Amino acid sequence: MKAYNLHAVNDIRYENKEKPSLKEGWALVKVKAAGICSSDIPRIFEKGTYHFPTIPGHEFSGIVEEVYDKTDSEWTGKRVGIFPLIPCKKCTNCLRGKYELCDNYDYIGSRRDGGFAEYVVVPIWNLIKLDDDISYIEAATIEPFAVAYHAIKQAEIKEGDDVAVIGSGMIGFAAAQWAKLNGARNVLVIGRNNEKQEIAKKLNGIGYVCNNEKIEMVFNKVIDAVGTSETVELSIRLADSEGRIILIGNPQNDIFLRQKIYWRVLRKQLTLVGTWNSSYESGTKSDWTEVLKGIREKKIIPELLVTDIYDQTELLDALEMMKTHKKSYCKVMTVWNNPN
Repeated sequence: MKAYNLHAVNDIRYENKEKPSLKEGWALVKVKAAGICSSDIPRIFEKGTYHFPTIPGHEFSGIVEEVYDKTDSEWTGKRVGIFPLIPCKKCTNCLRGKYELCDNYDYIGSRRDGGFAEYVVVPIWNLIKLDDDISYIEAATIEPFAVAYHAIKQAEIKEGDDVAVIGSGMIGFAAAQWAKLNGARNVLVIGRNNEKQEIAKKLNGIGYVCNNEKIEMVFNKVIDAVGTSETVELSIRLADSEGRIILIGNPQNDIFLRQKIYWRVLRKQLTLVGTWNSSYESGTKSDWTEVLKGIREKKIIPELLVTDIYDQTELLDALEMMKTHKKSYCKVMTVWNNPN
């Protein structure tokens, strides 16, 4: 099979590799679509994965080609999305069903081989069946939509809340859509450039401003989908008294708060909440089933956020475009194995 193997930091190669072998409780998935997460850029070009070589990619969908156990044969030929976190199911958090908080998790695309390949092995537990009318590209956006939905649940948005979302990537715009669907009155996305205004225009009821513009309004809930000292500071400044700030952005460097900004946290009596990943349990209602429901009912439309689609042979071009910000983008998708 063909795969993008990361041999070292900034050394990713499109090469032939043996198909992965199956073990008990696992399935072989033929990849059909794989999204590139913003976290994949530093993972590939700056920081690396947990070991080398590793095939990156954790936002993907496909079709089950083979299963190990005959008892799982019902999955063969099924179109699936994939929850990328593999919990240990033994720690305290797993035993109470909080699999996203597992103390000893494995992770497809960073700790083990992921979706930038023609085939991936995945535990049966991590597969979610797709409706026939949900495309592979839509299914490859379930993961970021679920992460955004999980964050919005942590925000505890009430009818009539005003919500600011800092960050105009996939997670930011997805969080803005969920905030609106959960009853927010005004939802404002704050991005780095005015080109993302065109995406906001397609999303019903979502405003947009560039982060160099002065914002006078204050918000009950603020979502930081970037994760820098500057965006945390902006979150604190924009939050109303007794407001709630949700930190969802993956930081690439240390976060520092100036004393006067820290004082604002105290004097406004702000609540800062961290959020991690998304809730999932095989065959049970979770963030993932809520996303599927939202897509099915056309309440969320992934295609509005997918700005670029590349063939599997062009993934290096897609990575380079994202790394250099050669153009404005939101969700960059790759298609595999002749997806049509």
